[in-house]
Order: sequence, then C-alpha cells, then structure tokens
Amino acid sequence: MTQGNIGVTTENIFPVIKKFLYSDHEIFLREMVSNATDATQKLKTLAQKGDFTGELGDLSVRISLDKDAGTLTISDRGIGMTEEEIDKYINQIAFSGVNDFLDKYKDNANAIIGHFGLGFYSSFMVSDKVDIITRSYKEGAEAVKWTCDGSPQFTIEAAEKADRGTDIVLHIADDCKEFLEKQKIEELLSKYCKFMAVPVVFGKKQEWKDGKMQDTDEDNIINNVEPLWTKAPSTLKDEDYKSFYRTLYPMQDEPLFWIHLNVDYPFNLTGILYFPRIKSNIELQRNKIQLYCNQVFVTDQVEGIVPEFLTLLHGVIDSPDIPLNVSRSYLQSDANVKKISTYITKKVADRLSSIFKDNRKEYEEKWDSLKIFIEYGMLSNESFYDKAKDFALVKDIEGKYFTLDEYRTLIKDNQTDKDSQLIYLCTTNAEEQYSYIEAAKAKGYSVLVMDGELDAPTVSMLEQKLEKSRFSRVDADIIDRLIVKDDVKKAELTDDERENLQQTFRSQLPRLDKTEFNVEVEAMGEQAQPVMITQSEYMRRMKEMSRFQAGMSFYGEMPDSYNIVLNTDHKLVKKILDDEKTNTEEALKPILSELKGLNARLQVLNQEQSKKKYDELTQEEKDDKANTQKAIDEQKQKRDALIADYAKDNNIVHQLIDLALLQNGMLKGEALDRFLRRSVEMI
Repeated sequence: MTQGNIGVTTENIFPVIKKFLYSDHEIFLREMVSNATDATQKLKTLAQKGDFTGELGDLSVRISLDKDAGTLTISDRGIGMTEEEIDKYINQIAFSGVNDFLDKYKDNANAIIGHFGLGFYSSFMVSDKVDIITRSYKEGAEAVKWTCDGSPQFTIEAAEKADRGTDIVLHIADDCKEFLEKQKIEELLSKYCKFMAVPVVFGKKQEWKDGKMQDTDEDNIINNVEPLWTKAPSTLKDEDYKSFYRTLYPMQDEPLFWIHLNVDYPFNLTGILYFPRIKSNIELQRNKIQLYCNQVFVTDQVEGIVPEFLTLLHGVIDSPDIPLNVSRSYLQSDANVKKISTYITKKVADRLSSIFKDNRKEYEEKWDSLKIFIEYGMLSNESFYDKAKDFALVKDIEGKYFTLDEYRTLIKDNQTDKDSQLIYLCTTNAEEQYSYIEAAKAKGYSVLVMDGELDAPTVSMLEQKLEKSRFSRVDADIIDRLIVKDDVKKAELTDDERENLQQTFRSQLPRLDKTEFNVEVEAMGEQAQPVMITQSEYMRRMKEMSRFQAGMSFYGEMPDSYNIVLNTDHKLVKKILDDEKTNTEEALKPILSELKGLNARLQVLNQEQSKKKYDELTQEEKDDKANTQKAIDEQKQKRDALIADYAKDNNIVHQLIDLALLQNGMLKGEALDRFLRRSVEMI
C-alpha cells in the first residue's frame, strides 16, 4: 500500500473547493458522470484509431445507491487508470504543477479554469470519504484502489476488479443524506445528464405488477445520447422539432417557429431555439434556454451568451467553446461569448426574415404572438432593429398587416398634417375607443391596433427612428386636433357664451379620486358626439412609460387629466346653450355688466402700473389693484354659482356627461345607478 499527500502546498484543499462550489453543491453528480462519460468516449476514440483492439461491450455509465452502506457509486467501462495515472491526474490535481495554486486563485473562483481533475474533487462536497477503484484498458494493467477522507492524505493499494474502467464510490456525509434518496438522484440525473453522449443507467425500468410498481430486467436509461441538436437539420422534419420541444417543456403550447443553430467557425456552437407562444408576462418566461457543454447541462442562466431580448426564447445551446469556471456554472467575460451573442442575434434575424419572405401568410398569422420578441429586440439591440425594421409588422383595426414602409406609403397622403408631420393613429382597445375610431374612419383615416405589452415604448422608439412622424392614441383629442389641417373650423361663440357653456358642464362634473377635468369648446360637426372625453397624449404616455423605466415613477403618481370637449355643432349642445341663456340671461346681466366694468378698470390699472417697478408702487396703488381683482373673483363666483344652480336641474347636461363617462369606463357605482334611473325617466 502506498501513502502520500496530494500535490498542493496548502494544508487542505477541500474546504477551499467546498467554498468555491458550495452554492452549487448538487453539481458533484454531473461532474462524476461527465468524467465517466469522458473516459468512455476516450476508449471509443482509441478503438476507432486502432489503439484499442479489445471488445468494447457495454459502454453504459451506471449509477447505483446503497442506502445501508451510505454509498453512491458511479461506474464506467472506459479507459480506466493505472496507479501512475491516478498519481498524475488525481494526486497532483490535473498535472497542473501549480504549487501556489491556492495562493494564486484564493480570491477569484472564476479564474480557476481548465484544471482537469478538479471536477472530481467536487465529490468531497457531499462525501466523508471517496474511493476510486480502477483498472486501465492497457494490457496487463492491474486494478488499484485510491482512498481519501478529505484530508491531504491518501492511500493507494491493490484491488480486485475483473473488468476495465472505474468505480467512484462516494461515502455520503451525514449532512448530505438527501443524495442517498432515489428520487433526488433521479431528479439530478434528469437535470444534468439527460442528453449525455453515452447511455447513463440508473436502476431498472419499472412496471405495474401485482398491485405495485416492480423492477423489470431492463436497464433504466435516463438519457438520450443523440439529442435533436446534434443531428443534421436536413434529416429532420417539423414533427421532430415539435416532439423535442415537448420533451423539453411538457406543459407548453406548440412553438411558433424554431431555429437550428450549427456553426463551427470561429467557434463551435449547436442548438435549437424555439419561439414560444406568449403574449405578456415577460419575466415569467425567462430561464427557459438550457446551456450545454458537449451535451452536459451547465445552466439555464444564459444572459451572458444570449442577447437579453432572446432570453424570452426556449430551447438548447451547446458549445464546448464557452469559458466556464471550475463549477461550470458561471460564464466568464470573454470575446468568444460576445461573438456567440452576435451570431445568435444575426441567426435569429435571418431566420425571421426568411420566414417573412417565404411564407408571409403564416408569418402574419403568428405575428400577434411573435411581436413581443421583435419589439423587445428592436428596443434593446440596435443591430437587431436595423434588420427587424423590414419584417416588423403593424396591424390596423381591420386586421390587415403592413410593414413599416408599406404603412407609411398607405397613410402619407391623407394623414400628414399642416406642419408636414405624418400622424399614426392607434388604439389600445378597439372596443372601449370605438367612437373615437369611428370619428377617425369618417375622415378616411387608418387606425393601428397597439395593445401589446411593449407597444408604448415601441411607439416612442419609432417616433425617434421614423422621419417627421408622430403616433397618437385615437382618443387623445378630437380628430381635427389630432391631424390638424389648414381648414380647421372654429366654434362661433362670444367669450361670455363660451365661458357660460363651459361652466354649465364644469359645475356638474363628478369628483373622482386622482382625476382632473378641463372643459373645452370646439366645433366638431353635426354628426360628431355632443360631448367627448380625451386624455393628453403626452401625460398618458409618460404614465405608461413610468411602468417600464425607473426614475419616472412620479408620473405614475400624478392625477389623470382629461379634457371634456363640448361640440357646439351638435343640436343637444346648442339646445343647452339656448336653454341656459333663456333661464339665466336676466339674472346674469348685472353680474356680466359689473364684470365688464371691473375688467376694464383692471386693464387700465395694469397699464398704468406696468410703467413702474413693483417697489415704486404706493400701497394705495397695490391695494387698488388687489381689491379690483378680488371684486372680479367675487362676481365670477356669483356668475358660476348662478349657472351651476341652473345646470343642476338640467337632465340633458347630466345625461351627456354620464354618457361620455360611461363611454370611457368612468361611470360606476352610485353614479351609474343614477344614470340608469334618469335614462328610464327620460325615455
């Protein structure tokens, strides 16, 4: 029997390795099975070259549990090791020759790359003792047993082993007994090893017999040694890709499209990316892409390799060229990673472009589900925008789809305003904004449907990208003010008529929480609605953007501001104006006369005092102006109160206000009940 110390200068490497790998300690099984797979693959390579002429036989990697003995064993029939090779690869830690290994890397776990053999030492995260029982494939080789209890000391002695290959026996520590449970090992094998390149066997397949599940004689192979991404795309059918998707994501709907990645220069990369059917809830869809290294699962945290907008995709990427730390769980910052990210972006854009060109009908049918990926990419990746602008679509309220260029051509003659700005009208809810859409259609205008999760920031981006263009929600204003032409008709009212009409409605508006109303008067045509509610495009957009951008939350806290627009061309508004005159004209005469005189006096005072600096004014002059303003305010209050007193009993005013509120989903509870009762009475 040989005794010795593992070839590092420190007292104990194991606590350090445990520290580096602790947060990911379940990966020990992946490392053990990966090493066994590597040993098996090497034997197959030797056989292909003629350097091994013996019988290959069963090349499965086998995992077995012995709960009574407290052991987990990983066995292979690969190349095995001689005593000299154990010394080289295990005792000297990957033949690195780095005696200052721990000093060099103690502060940077991520720097520990490429030390073959370190994966084996992950076994000590869960084991009190590890045995290696191995016999080399070389002729005349004798079996040996290496044992270590987690200290730098090890022993090597002769062993009984009739067959070539290696058995790694892990004596599971008391605080890791979960790894002696069959269900836990099945879970880890499924997670890390289900696509490894040689068969991995864990127990026997089971069947229902005599009222319970019983083992059969057939090995339970847990992996698929030739997953779909390793095969040539030309040999595969659509159903193959759909079936593989169901294997990866059993509960998901059928994918929209897929992209088969296959590149060998300037790096090796294979994989299949799927576009899943999603419409919103972006965050819940992340971490669905699985990263493999030579068919060994590494992680589903792929933000470093896949551009952020494509982390919404599902699927598999496999590359031996992605630099990983010793636990294989964290990506390094590396030029290759950036190249891979750029390649994937280009590949996705090219694939979408070809689908769009080759089968536009199918592309349009899937656009509503697909657009969240496209918009996210255009918003977050400039190079993707440059490609995607040619296959990004917009949809109008008739359900027709257009590219950005096609739609611009469609609307440029009719929807260009007097300042040569092209106005894109859009709706976020065609049902709720129906009347506004109809008003736009009556003018011959087209309206886009913009009801997606990312449409608000996408609209802002397009306004910056598209020359002399502006997007406006169709209910942001009356249609003649959304697309202003030269021949805008003005409401023909005196200042007093305008103010009185505004006060008639203003005085009867409800008091709603975090809501402000501003009453305006416009001539909108006899066929337009008598009263419309619009919301400032700027403020609405700022409030929407506050949901996406940090630092804009104060917009979200601001009250909603709406414009109540009275249509002076409508017969009902004209009737109210006439009725208001009839009922208030006599009472208003002295008030309006007094106001006229006071306003004239204030104007004279303003002119006289404007010739002096404020500190040159006498107290009498200041008081005169203040008292005149106070008198004006008092007369206005009298006027407003008189009009409000008239308006409170005018059912048509209340009905028109409530109809406008109802149209915008703002009439609820007691107010809605009053409206219904009043409607019945008026009928």
